[in-house]
Amino acid sequence: MTVEYIRYTLTKHSGDDLVAAYRVAAESLQASPECRGFDLTRCEEDPASYTLRIRWTSTADHLQKFRKGPHFPPFFAAIKAFVDEIVEMRHYADTGVEWRR
Repeated sequence: MTVEYIRYTLTKHSGDDLVAAYRVAAESLQASPECRGFDLTRCEEDPASYTLRIRWTSTADHLQKFRKGPHFPPFFAAIKAFVDEIVEMRHYADTGVEWRR
């Protein structure tokens, strides 16, 4: 499992605009067999900062299957306006250290 983090610092758009775009983009992620889940969070201390976390089956599946597959074009169309506000977009490996209540 790979976790992709996309961090945004909004300077051109509102948070409501980003959330609305990801509500549309979510349909493409949910339809993709390579995507295992996602969540979008807003920083409470800095409301212009948002983090999207996407769980992929693997980095290769994300880059080779999702990005080259039929679900990427509608996903990208929904969020394209925000690309210039991305400050980080990287893949991370799970370490196995996790706990949830």
